[in-house]
Amino acid sequence: MDGRVRLPRVGAVVAGTTPSLPWRVVDAAGREIEPVSVYLRDRMLGDASTATCRSYGYDLLRWHRVLWALDVGWEQVTEAETAALVGWLRHARNPQRQRQRPGSHPAGSVNPKTGKPTLRAGYAPSTIAHNLTVIHGFYAFHQPFGRGPLVNPVPESAARRAALAHRSPLEVRQQHRRARLRPKVPVRHPRSIPDDQWAELFAQMRCVRDKALLSNYLASASRASELLGVGLGDIDWTKGQLWVISKGTRARQPVPTSPEGLAYLAAYLEEDGLPPEGMPVWRARRGKPRPLTYWAARRIFQRACEALGANWTLHDLRHTAAKRMARDPGLKLHEVQTILRHAHISTTELYTAVGLDDLLDKLGAYYTRPVQPVSWPTQYAADDIEAVFGAGQ
Repeated sequence: MDGRVRLPRVGAVVAGTTPSLPWRVVDAAGREIEPVSVYLRDRMLGDASTATCRSYGYDLLRWHRVLWALDVGWEQVTEAETAALVGWLRHARNPQRQRQRPGSHPAGSVNPKTGKPTLRAGYAPSTIAHNLTVIHGFYAFHQPFGRGPLVNPVPESAARRAALAHRSPLEVRQQHRRARLRPKVPVRHPRSIPDDQWAELFAQMRCVRDKALLSNYLASASRASELLGVGLGDIDWTKGQLWVISKGTRARQPVPTSPEGLAYLAAYLEEDGLPPEGMPVWRARRGKPRPLTYWAARRIFQRACEALGANWTLHDLRHTAAKRMARDPGLKLHEVQTILRHAHISTTELYTAVGLDDLLDKLGAYYTRPVQPVSWPTQYAADDIEAVFGAGQ
């Protein structure tokens, strides 16, 4: 519970062989954990994405590693095992945070160039909350079939269920208490890349493909995986828009792009040629023709950030485009909501918040102005002012 013991590195999440189960969780002997597979298959039949299946698989693998370390079967668990998991996640070091390059900023510090905090050495509160949600759903799925413990080992908040039940979107969201063992998840406000740093990042791009990619990211405000799936038939050169598969709804929707983005895209296609039938326009430059993956595009952006000592991410490009649109006087907020494809305008309103970086010029002028002495209108007697406000006013 205090994170002093390492969990056994046994079991794995492996690719499945059927569309109904794209990812499977196996134990130390390579055997499929059947209760997990049944639950993940149910999630996929409920129209969950492949990425969701993989994420849930890793959460349930971590849960089973805790149970293997405690020598407790998944059907005999209690709230004590959940407390052990939460305690371990709160204090243990995340192995993903230990992959640091020489000269990089330590985990949990603030990057002096961007002002963005780096990820801390342990597990984030959102990771712990997500893991608890997955485990709660896992046991809630098995309970009607008479499998697992009689009581869900993950505590839930009755106040939260009451606050979210039958709530109208027009009503003010009610405050509710967190369930026991749930961490406090801080609200993260989106940060945009300043114009000068954007110019530096764009100058770090080594080829026309990378310049076209970044230019269209900023112009379309698309998510990283959405833009990478654009095919040749998804480009509308006349209207200046692209068709993408939306991450949330998985519907084919149009997004705008700029003339500059289309110009770079045309130059990229002229230089590297048209993609083969059925392949996205963004392709790897070395080896046999193959689509550019998310991890490859992420590495391109990371290389540029490392050269500048920054810690921006690909998703910050979407935040940057959204903030620029939300602050443009020619665009209304509901129009920006349409471009960003947000389900609720409250999500779009996050980009109208003013950060401290936006106030640097005004603060500089404020600090240089001399303090103005307090003055009172002449019709008020000095004795009356002193009686009401005290001496020295």
